[in-house]
Amino acid sequence: MPRGEEPRAQTIDMHTPSAARMYDWLLGGVDNYLSDQAACRRLLDIAPSSQLLARNNREFLQRVVRFIAAERKIDQFLDHGSGLPTQDNVHQIAQRINPDSRVVYVDNDPIVLAHGRTRLHQNDNTKILQADMRDTEEILNSVNGFLDLERPVAALFVSVLHCLPDTDDGRSPADIVSKVAAALKPGSILVICQLVSEDPQVRQGVTDLMAEVTHNQWGRVRERAEVRTYFDRLQIIKPDLGDVVDWRPTAPPPPSHMRPTDWVEWGGVAEVTETTHRAESPLTTERSSRRAPS
Repeated sequence: MPRGEEPRAQTIDMHTPSAARMYDWLLGGVDNYLSDQAACRRLLDIAPSSQLLARNNREFLQRVVRFIAAERKIDQFLDHGSGLPTQDNVHQIAQRINPDSRVVYVDNDPIVLAHGRTRLHQNDNTKILQADMRDTEEILNSVNGFLDLERPVAALFVSVLHCLPDTDDGRSPADIVSKVAAALKPGSILVICQLVSEDPQVRQGVTDLMAEVTHNQWGRVRERAEVRTYFDRLQIIKPDLGDVVDWRPTAPPPPSHMRPTDWVEWGGVAEVTETTHRAESPLTTERSSRRAPS
């Protein structure tokens, strides 16, 4: 949370599952409730590989943060929909490589905010921001000053865009990615992946289940071609887009016959270029007039 901002009080609903707490359960965590566990068991009936995908996604996040910090020398991270803290979070990985790395976690789940503030209060280079990740202008205005937005930033959208519905009000997943990419300086990195399936029964089954259990606080499972459009105007960093287990693995990835057939975590990593960046984008202009002090 930026300096001087008061937390917005929210009640934790233990009876309605949340995507963050369900993900925590799939990873073997304990920061979840009976409602989350029951929803996860129903999810596993539709998509049995869900726990494997959660682990694959977490390992991908760790690899990509090491790559960004060590090879690209970027020391600023903006993690959208960060979820509950677990082992080897973004700030822990980045700050082992560069202790001066700054990380902002963005989430609006009250239990995520409570745990995050408790665990991060002694780390001056790490903040947690209470915001809807669709509110790009609010987020960038809030972090400006804590992050230097005149330098490259790594914006992370790791396994969160499937939590957002398609809309025509400029707040769809593709719109959000496009706004963030346009507002960041060339040399910035975007990491984007979400759950996809080529099986229409899995897509519909999971989407319907999550809409039901979260009271419509979710989006939908998409197809690979849809996620590829999120990378329009970005320069994809090799390897190409695909199953995240294949992105610069530290161990041999599983052969095809041992991979999930229901759904996968699909996406990749891309760079903001001069073509992507609009120097006079509305968000950039608004930020420059409301720059926060360091």
